[in-house]
Amino acid sequence: MKDIQNRIDIELLVDGFYRKVQKDDKISIFFNEIAQVKWNEHLPKMFDFWECLLFGKTTYKGNPMQVHFPINETKAMEKEHFERWLKLWTETIKENFSGKIADLAIYKAQNIANLMSYKMENARKVN
Repeated sequence: MKDIQNRIDIELLVDGFYRKVQKDDKISIFFNEIAQVKWNEHLPKMFDFWECLLFGKTTYKGNPMQVHFPINETKAMEKEHFERWLKLWTETIKENFSGKIADLAIYKAQNIANLMSYKMENARKVN
């Protein structure tokens, strides 16, 4: 298997990952029902986000943390949800890629999942 090398690879990864997310019995509710994600708008943002994280491109503009707080107020985003997100992400990478950038994508996702979980839990304690 090849490593993640470019935007096309990122699009393949992100598309495959979100196909799983949309069907997942544990986390699809956050995307499909609560946030009611418009996938044709969301996916390009996620392509930009991961291109920024993995290749240093400055294509992504936004605050991913901020977007999650209103969702968390509607339905608590628990550690188990972020663990599932990470499991699906890692699984999708390992099905398609192998190498330093693939490993970096898993590492970055672990950090994101841990930080998001922590922030969402603390936001609930404050409110």
